[in-house]
Amino acid sequence: MDTTKPKTNTGSTGGYKGSNPRGGAGAPRGGAGGDRRPRSNFERPKPEFDQKMVSIRRVTRVVSGGRRMSFAVALAIGDKKGSLGLGTGKGTDTALAIAKALRTAKKNMFKIKTNKEMSLPHEVSAKFASSRLLIMPNRGKGLVAGSTVRDMLILAGIKNVTAKINSGSKNKLNNARAAYAALYQLKTKNVVAPKVVLNTAENAS
Repeated sequence: MDTTKPKTNTGSTGGYKGSNPRGGAGAPRGGAGGDRRPRSNFERPKPEFDQKMVSIRRVTRVVSGGRRMSFAVALAIGDKKGSLGLGTGKGTDTALAIAKALRTAKKNMFKIKTNKEMSLPHEVSAKFASSRLLIMPNRGKGLVAGSTVRDMLILAGIKNVTAKINSGSKNKLNNARAAYAALYQLKTKNVVAPKVVLNTAENAS
C-alpha cells in the first residue's frame, strides 16, 4: 500500500504567473503600480535660420606643453528667401565651435538680389583658392548643382540656376566660399567677399 501523500503547491500564487505581485510575467509594466507619466508635449523652438554643416575638422596645435586638440567648423545659414550667411568657428568641443560659427555666419549674412522667380538676374562667377565656380540662370530647368554649392543655393532659396565648378577641387569649404563670393556680387559692387569669411578656420576666434 502506497502511504505517500500527493504533493501540493503551498505557494501563494496558486501556480498562476499572472498573479505574482513581485513583477512576474503577468505583472503590469512601469513599476509596482504600473503608473506611467504622460509624455509632455514640449516642442523645441524652431531656429531662426536653416543651417547646414559645411565641414567639421579636428585640428592640432603644438605648444610648449604638448599638443592641443580643437575642432574647426564651417556653417552656412539661410532663410530660403534670399538671405545667406557663412561663418567659421573653432573650439575645444563641437558645441562651442558650432556656436561661434553660427554667430559669425549671422554677422556675415546678406540679402541677394533676385527676380520674381527667385532666380539670378545674370550669371556670376568667382574663384577662391583652387575652386572656380560659375552660376547662371537656366530659365525653368530647376536647380542644377552639386557638392556644397547646392546646399548654399537651397539655403538662399535660389531656384532655376545652374552651377558649374570649373576646377578639380573637392574641398567643400573652398567650394562654399567660392559660392558665397559669387552670390555676394549680387548684393554690392564688391567682387570679393568680406575678409572675415575668407579667413581660414584655424585663424578664426
